[in-house]
Amino acid sequence: MMERGEVILTVEETAKYLRISRATAYAGVKSGTIPAIRIGNRWLVPRIQLEKMLTGERQPVIVA
Repeated sequence: MMERGEVILTVEETAKYLRISRATAYAGVKSGTIPAIRIGNRWLVPRIQLEKMLTGERQPVIVA
């Protein structure tokens, strides 16, 4: 599970944190519902942006 100090989460870790399926998490990332950055073929979720999304503070989605 997610450690307190982790700054970046994988999509799988994000799915577990949000208690949703892996497929739903990937769909959210690809649609921009879940904030994420793409590095090569890998999607990463900045923890601070995820937490802001959950509290209603929406940040722009960064797509690299």
